Amino acid sequence: MMTMMRRISEMEEKTRKISKKTLTKSFHHWYYGNLTCFSQEHMQTFGYLTSMLPIVEELYDKKEDQEKAMHTYTAFFNTEPQLGSLIVGITAGLEEARANNAEGVDEETINGLRAGLMGPVAGIGDSLVVGTLIPVILGIALGLSNGGSPLGAIFYIVVWNLLAYFGMRFAYFKGYELGDKAVEFLVGAQGQAIRKAISIVGGMVIGGVAATWVSITTAFKLRNASGKVYLDLQNQLNNVYPGLLTVVFIIFCWWLMAKKNMSPIKVMLLLVVIAFVGVLAGFFNPGLSY
Repeated sequence: MMTMMRRISEMEEKTRKISKKTLTKSFHHWYYGNLTCFSQEHMQTFGYLTSMLPIVEELYDKKEDQEKAMHTYTAFFNTEPQLGSLIVGITAGLEEARANNAEGVDEETINGLRAGLMGPVAGIGDSLVVGTLIPVILGIALGLSNGGSPLGAIFYIVVWNLLAYFGMRFAYFKGYELGDKAVEFLVGAQGQAIRKAISIVGGMVIGGVAATWVSITTAFKLRNASGKVYLDLQNQLNNVYPGLLTVVFIIFCWWLMAKKNMSPIKVMLLLVVIAFVGVLAGFFNPGLSY
């Protein structure tokens, strides 16, 4: 009887579980410090090390074991910070499994999974967060800023921080909960459907913002010998397709940046040149009076 109780006690001692308090602390380290000591050489490596430190300190009692475990996370790391919290959660779960001597989980396994997820998560995160979510929030904020109202800026600060915090927290704990199964959800059919839906919604919002805030019209008119206008190009375009020049302008800018890889600054400079030439040629009217 005593032998059995001793064995049960030994098994309980060997089974190590990360507390929710430690997981929360690790998440906060990543949320606030994912760019800690950022450099072109190490990128987010030190931020990742910082977030894994509470995990390792709780799972291992001996300093030698802690040092050995932390060495796993000294390899180069860089991804999209918001969605990247999923990777931190996954590796926290793997570290817990390694501390419990799970079969097949070692330094090579953790680093292999981490290195394999960096690129896909960065690509997905950049398209969803930077390319879709932020422009959508900014578009709504611009509408609220009409007339110089501060509501737009306040809306963006509050909404972005709430979405970033709770979104990253959800991704972190979901990664810890699912472990390597999160990879299948991320790159599988369900994940692709979610990304496509978000992209469509983002495109609709950007289109609505463009139609509201961008207005391109022409002042080009043809007159007869007596000076009477017999062709007003803008009126003709409005009869055929209202806002046609605005659509052409937006598609042209998208084509330059997406297909020709032209930077936004170069696109803006090109538009300045086009506007200047257009005004000289009488195609655009800036509405200035001297």
